[in-house]
Amino acid sequence: MADTQYILPNDIGVSSLDCREAFRLLLPAERLYAHHLSRAAWYGGLAVLLQTSPEAPYIYALLSRLFRAQDPDQLRQHALAEGLTEEEYQEKLERVILGSKAAEQHPEEVRGLWQACGELMFSLESRLRHLGLGKEGITTYFSGNCTMEDAKLAQDFLDSQNLSAYNTRLFKEVGQDGKPCYEVRLASVLSTEPILDSEMNSKLKSYEFQGSNFRVTRGDYAPILQKVVEHLEKAKAYAATSHQEQMLAQYIESFTHGSIEAHKKGSRFWIQDKSPIVESYIGFIESYRDPFGSRGEFEGFVAMVNKAMSAKFEWLVASAEQLLKELPWPPAFEKDKFLTPDFTSLDVLTFAGSGIPAGINIPNYDDLRQTEGFKNVSLGNVLAVAYATQREKLTFLEEEDKDLYIRWKGPSFDVQVGLHELLGHGSGKLFVQDEKGAFNFDQETVINPETGEQIQSWYRSGETWDSKFSTIASSYEECRAESVGLYLCLNPQVLEIFGFEGADAEDVVYVNWLNMVRAGLLALEFYTPEASSWRQAHMQARFVILRVLLEAGEGLVTVTPTTGSDGRPDAQVHLDRNKIRTVGKPALERFLRRLQVLKSTGDVAGGRALYEGYAAVTDAPPECFLSLRDTVLLRKEARKLIVQPNTRLKGSEVQLLEYEASAAGLIRSFSERFPEDGPELEEILTQLATADARFWKCPSETPSGQA
Repeated sequence: MADTQYILPNDIGVSSLDCREAFRLLLPAERLYAHHLSRAAWYGGLAVLLQTSPEAPYIYALLSRLFRAQDPDQLRQHALAEGLTEEEYQEKLERVILGSKAAEQHPEEVRGLWQACGELMFSLESRLRHLGLGKEGITTYFSGNCTMEDAKLAQDFLDSQNLSAYNTRLFKEVGQDGKPCYEVRLASVLSTEPILDSEMNSKLKSYEFQGSNFRVTRGDYAPILQKVVEHLEKAKAYAATSHQEQMLAQYIESFTHGSIEAHKKGSRFWIQDKSPIVESYIGFIESYRDPFGSRGEFEGFVAMVNKAMSAKFEWLVASAEQLLKELPWPPAFEKDKFLTPDFTSLDVLTFAGSGIPAGINIPNYDDLRQTEGFKNVSLGNVLAVAYATQREKLTFLEEEDKDLYIRWKGPSFDVQVGLHELLGHGSGKLFVQDEKGAFNFDQETVINPETGEQIQSWYRSGETWDSKFSTIASSYEECRAESVGLYLCLNPQVLEIFGFEGADAEDVVYVNWLNMVRAGLLALEFYTPEASSWRQAHMQARFVILRVLLEAGEGLVTVTPTTGSDGRPDAQVHLDRNKIRTVGKPALERFLRRLQVLKSTGDVAGGRALYEGYAAVTDAPPECFLSLRDTVLLRKEARKLIVQPNTRLKGSEVQLLEYEASAAGLIRSFSERFPEDGPELEEILTQLATADARFWKCPSETPSGQA
């Protein structure tokens, strides 16, 4: 049972992102702008391979070479002609690869790539199953000998130098003096010092910190970021506003020199670029997959405005200041001024990274969000893919709920995403003491509503939400945002904005809460009992909310083990819709207030105790969650794969290339993504991976006397 969650079926669902109409409406210059931004995003997205696991770059290079030589149909026909059966073609990857045309053309190279990744990609060794540090998992944000203590020490060092972890990786060795020596490597095109690079010059040197040696270098992902910069330069020529030009100039500066400060400046211009037709953001953004919670995964998206849904979001933004007053914490815990953001619904053209979210609230820089604002983005064509639900595949719901769920899941998700991004991530104040000792709150008058006393803790200069709350920061914040969505969807004004009144409005509320309860149960797939850890921030957040609603009692929510019609274990969730406002709302109100107070005050100990308490997965009755996890794994449906389009420049015209919703379509989309320099990229990725291969050994694999 434990291994089934790591095995995907051959018939996994595949969906295509449809952005044809939105792309058709773009002007020629807008298409060129979108094209070059998309190229930058796709090139940068290759860095994710180097941020994930040692074998990931080799897997990509192997598959790229395989399908450059033969498309999926040709490869299949070739394999069948070589004597494989249809079933063997689906199951015996090594035989398919080593018997392919690519292997015939370049036998040594293909065999070498297979040897570098073949065993690792199929390994179910416990350490290789999930992300983690040292013996707890695999990550290439850190060398294999780094522990959580090393990560904490490195964060303290970075804080002491006012350096961000977002675009870094950490490599640990042992010096001749026996002291640990850490290399903090910044992502950048440049590795040497240009004369006019004054900001970063002062940081790139060796330090002694708390008995250890640190060295700050740069040049990580250099050849990949060089291609990103080239296309950002080309995109500048088609920028529609001066804000876009200055934004791109700062991004180029950031990726060239390794400066997060330049990226923050670019983000300021991005915030000021209101309601563009072509929206994009790019950089080292989300920290979900860093086991410590501070380093950003490279991400880049390009999308086009959906005017109908955007009009609803504009109305929600206009109502935001009033709605913020409904949140269950004192006014002193809310931002001094609500910085009215852009909130648009977009159809995605390109989303390069490890996954595609349904909505985004960025930038993630706390100081910008607190004082200068942010943007909210709902990704309409991604939501459309998420809406598609087959009744027979709906698990853990009562029969009488299934049709209602299918009818209202999409509309309720629109409401939840809107509230989650705008008023969830967009709400709340952090209490900060700056480098001059000044506070952004009144120490004498602001009272902690949980204790009735004056504020006892806050953020010091250089501390951020991510650096302070580290491993729980991402999930805690997602939980806060999801809770805000559930809480405020009860407001009739919100429902009216989205066009729901009367019985329809009540159904939207019910399905939104029911979806969260079900999601909390489904989340158990992403819990690892062996390590007592969660592997996905949003899933952990939804489980925590389920626990809060179960704790409310009075029959509001129940999760009952049952036996399915097939005789195998099953389960059923029940939500009493008549108790959502009377029992659910007060419970969520108490929980939300505690989350915000602990976040505002930077109370890490209190925040961990609260959040990790609810996130604990045990087999204690009545729910017996560890046993329910087995049922969830037994009944799980694999997440859909999403096929994205490409753009191609033909003369001065940009063409949209679309692909069928199939595994073959997904493969073709990647094969045609880098038509000019596919072989060069394969070589770049394998060279970068090989150069750092010595760092990925786990401590138990490291010969004595070495690191």
